[in-house]
Amino acid sequence: MKTLFLIDSHALIHRFYHALPPLTASDGTPTNALYGVAATTLKILKENKPDYIAAAFDRPEATFRKEAFKEYKAQRPAAPDDLIPQLQKTREVFDAFKVKTFEIPGYEADDIIGTLVEKFKNDPGMAGGRIIIFSGDNDVLQLVEGQKVLGQIIKTGMSETVLYDEPGVEAKYDGLGPKRLPDYKGLIGDTSDNIPGVKGVGPKTAVTLLKDFGTIEEIFDSLAIINPKISKKLEGQKEIALMSKKLATIKRDVPIEIGALESLKVQPLDREGLMAFFKKYNFSSLINRL
Repeated sequence: MKTLFLIDSHALIHRFYHALPPLTASDGTPTNALYGVAATTLKILKENKPDYIAAAFDRPEATFRKEAFKEYKAQRPAAPDDLIPQLQKTREVFDAFKVKTFEIPGYEADDIIGTLVEKFKNDPGMAGGRIIIFSGDNDVLQLVEGQKVLGQIIKTGMSETVLYDEPGVEAKYDGLGPKRLPDYKGLIGDTSDNIPGVKGVGPKTAVTLLKDFGTIEEIFDSLAIINPKISKKLEGQKEIALMSKKLATIKRDVPIEIGALESLKVQPLDREGLMAFFKKYNFSSLINRL
């Protein structure tokens, strides 16, 4: 069974920056997030042994979401000074492992991953195989599909993860499947991304509405038959709910040159190159794992 691993680089960088203690290279360069990404990539290649692999990055430019809603992620503080150089240098990690990376202005790493999933999930080379999205962000779970597309989410620290198939997503979200997660966030919002949602609608109400009516569009088409206590909260909120759903929806058609599946084929580890890279950043513990 062929396996394609797609790494949500931006989510991992931030996760490891906050999860790991400060580390520095001999020249004083901060490296804790770099170490986390390097250790995780090495573990994926040696333990999971995927056939294909790629990593996606965010870009610093404004995204289409920011253009649609200027308050999108506006509450987030600026990146700390010791994180900025690591965001820039993480590409060196994937270069050292010969992992192909993708990025494009105007879109987030999630959107690139969604586009890669859409392109390769039915590729003849992946027949009977599976795509695993490796991330620290539950947003990617909307891309899960049966046993074909799975989400592996870091739970705590570096090593503990949860692998979600479609039933796993449904269990996590009280019966809602992956396709309904953008609608779910459209209703409840997302404080981490500053997506507003509908004021007064919480997870329990959102789940009930989506189980009964399917989508946000169908909910607002059915206000006349919804419990008046709930419909009152929804009145006049269709526009904000639909915008919130749009913000929460991962794109699957990013205009980016991807190439053939074979271009993502895992390459043999360049042990000498990796040793030099690990020594440069004082990752001595990783040298012993090669």
